[in-house]
Amino acid sequence: MPHPPQPESDVEDLAPGVRVAPGAVRFAFSASSGPGGQNVNKRATKAELRVLLSDLPLPADALARLRALAGQRLADTGELIITSDEHRSQGQNRAECLARLRELVIRAMVRPKKRRPTRPSRGSVERRLEAKRAQSDKKKLRGTTRTGMD
Repeated sequence: MPHPPQPESDVEDLAPGVRVAPGAVRFAFSASSGPGGQNVNKRATKAELRVLLSDLPLPADALARLRALAGQRLADTGELIITSDEHRSQGQNRAECLARLRELVIRAMVRPKKRRPTRPSRGSVERRLEAKRAQSDKKKLRGTTRTGMD
């Protein structure tokens, strides 16, 4: 049975220049699957991080990129849900969830470079055409190397 979400008091810095209110990031813990023996049956080690995207102080363009990066982790309510049950301890899984959130936010903050169309230089065009002519000449010579023995 999952434990109720707990507010996280020591979470503030998510990325450079991105600080969140202490109650914005919430955790819930539940029984984990996978390795761990009896520990899996007794302890609630699976961590689930929940944060509303509206609570994150991000610019509009970064928020749009975060929505795209989140994919299926974004609920219909606008809440980002990140889970981890890779480790046997609750603390490590909690840290893993925070690391994944930080990575998503940092990736969303990076503005993609705008592509500037360029043209090939005159020299590169001439080199390409010369190589094509040489290849064509080489292939032309292959078929016409008959001697007059017909």
